Amino acid sequence: MSNTQPKKHWAEKGFEIFCAVVFLGMIGLVFYNAFLRYVFHSSFAPSEEWSRYLFMYITFFGGVEAFYRRRHIAVDMFVEMMHGKARRFVNILGLVLAIFAMCILFEGGFYHVLTTYDTYTVSTDLNMTFVNGPLPIMAFCAVLILIRDLWHEWKRPMSDYAPKIKKDIPDTPDTSNSL
Repeated sequence: MSNTQPKKHWAEKGFEIFCAVVFLGMIGLVFYNAFLRYVFHSSFAPSEEWSRYLFMYITFFGGVEAFYRRRHIAVDMFVEMMHGKARRFVNILGLVLAIFAMCILFEGGFYHVLTTYDTYTVSTDLNMTFVNGPLPIMAFCAVLILIRDLWHEWKRPMSDYAPKIKKDIPDTPDTSNSL
């Protein structure tokens, strides 16, 4: 029996490499700036700025990764107690509300990018479109992923919503080994 995972798509591998490069770049810039501060008692302002921007990138693209792998934070304590039509309704309602929230985030992020397209950063003179761009990209990707999840939820058979049967636990302890 082999314990191998399914082969990943080239885009998925590329996305993971992109996130790793961004994360390592952020760590490298922070280390470089800390080294300059403690050894030479000076700092390099563009490295501080770039590390902040890379942190924003890893946050937003990490959010896409969390949505894709369904590893985001979800409080489903009450949903797990439901079954049947009520659970299906709550699942679909939750996905529709999440899509609505991501659409609002996309629209706000898009307009924010449009309002800052002629603004440049202080120390690196980078156009703010590249700084603020990950927000609407992340929201758009999340909408696509949530629509996929909504489709799967809609097509899910009602038998999947049946209550889970728990094994009975004996009320009395086993006393066969008592002295």
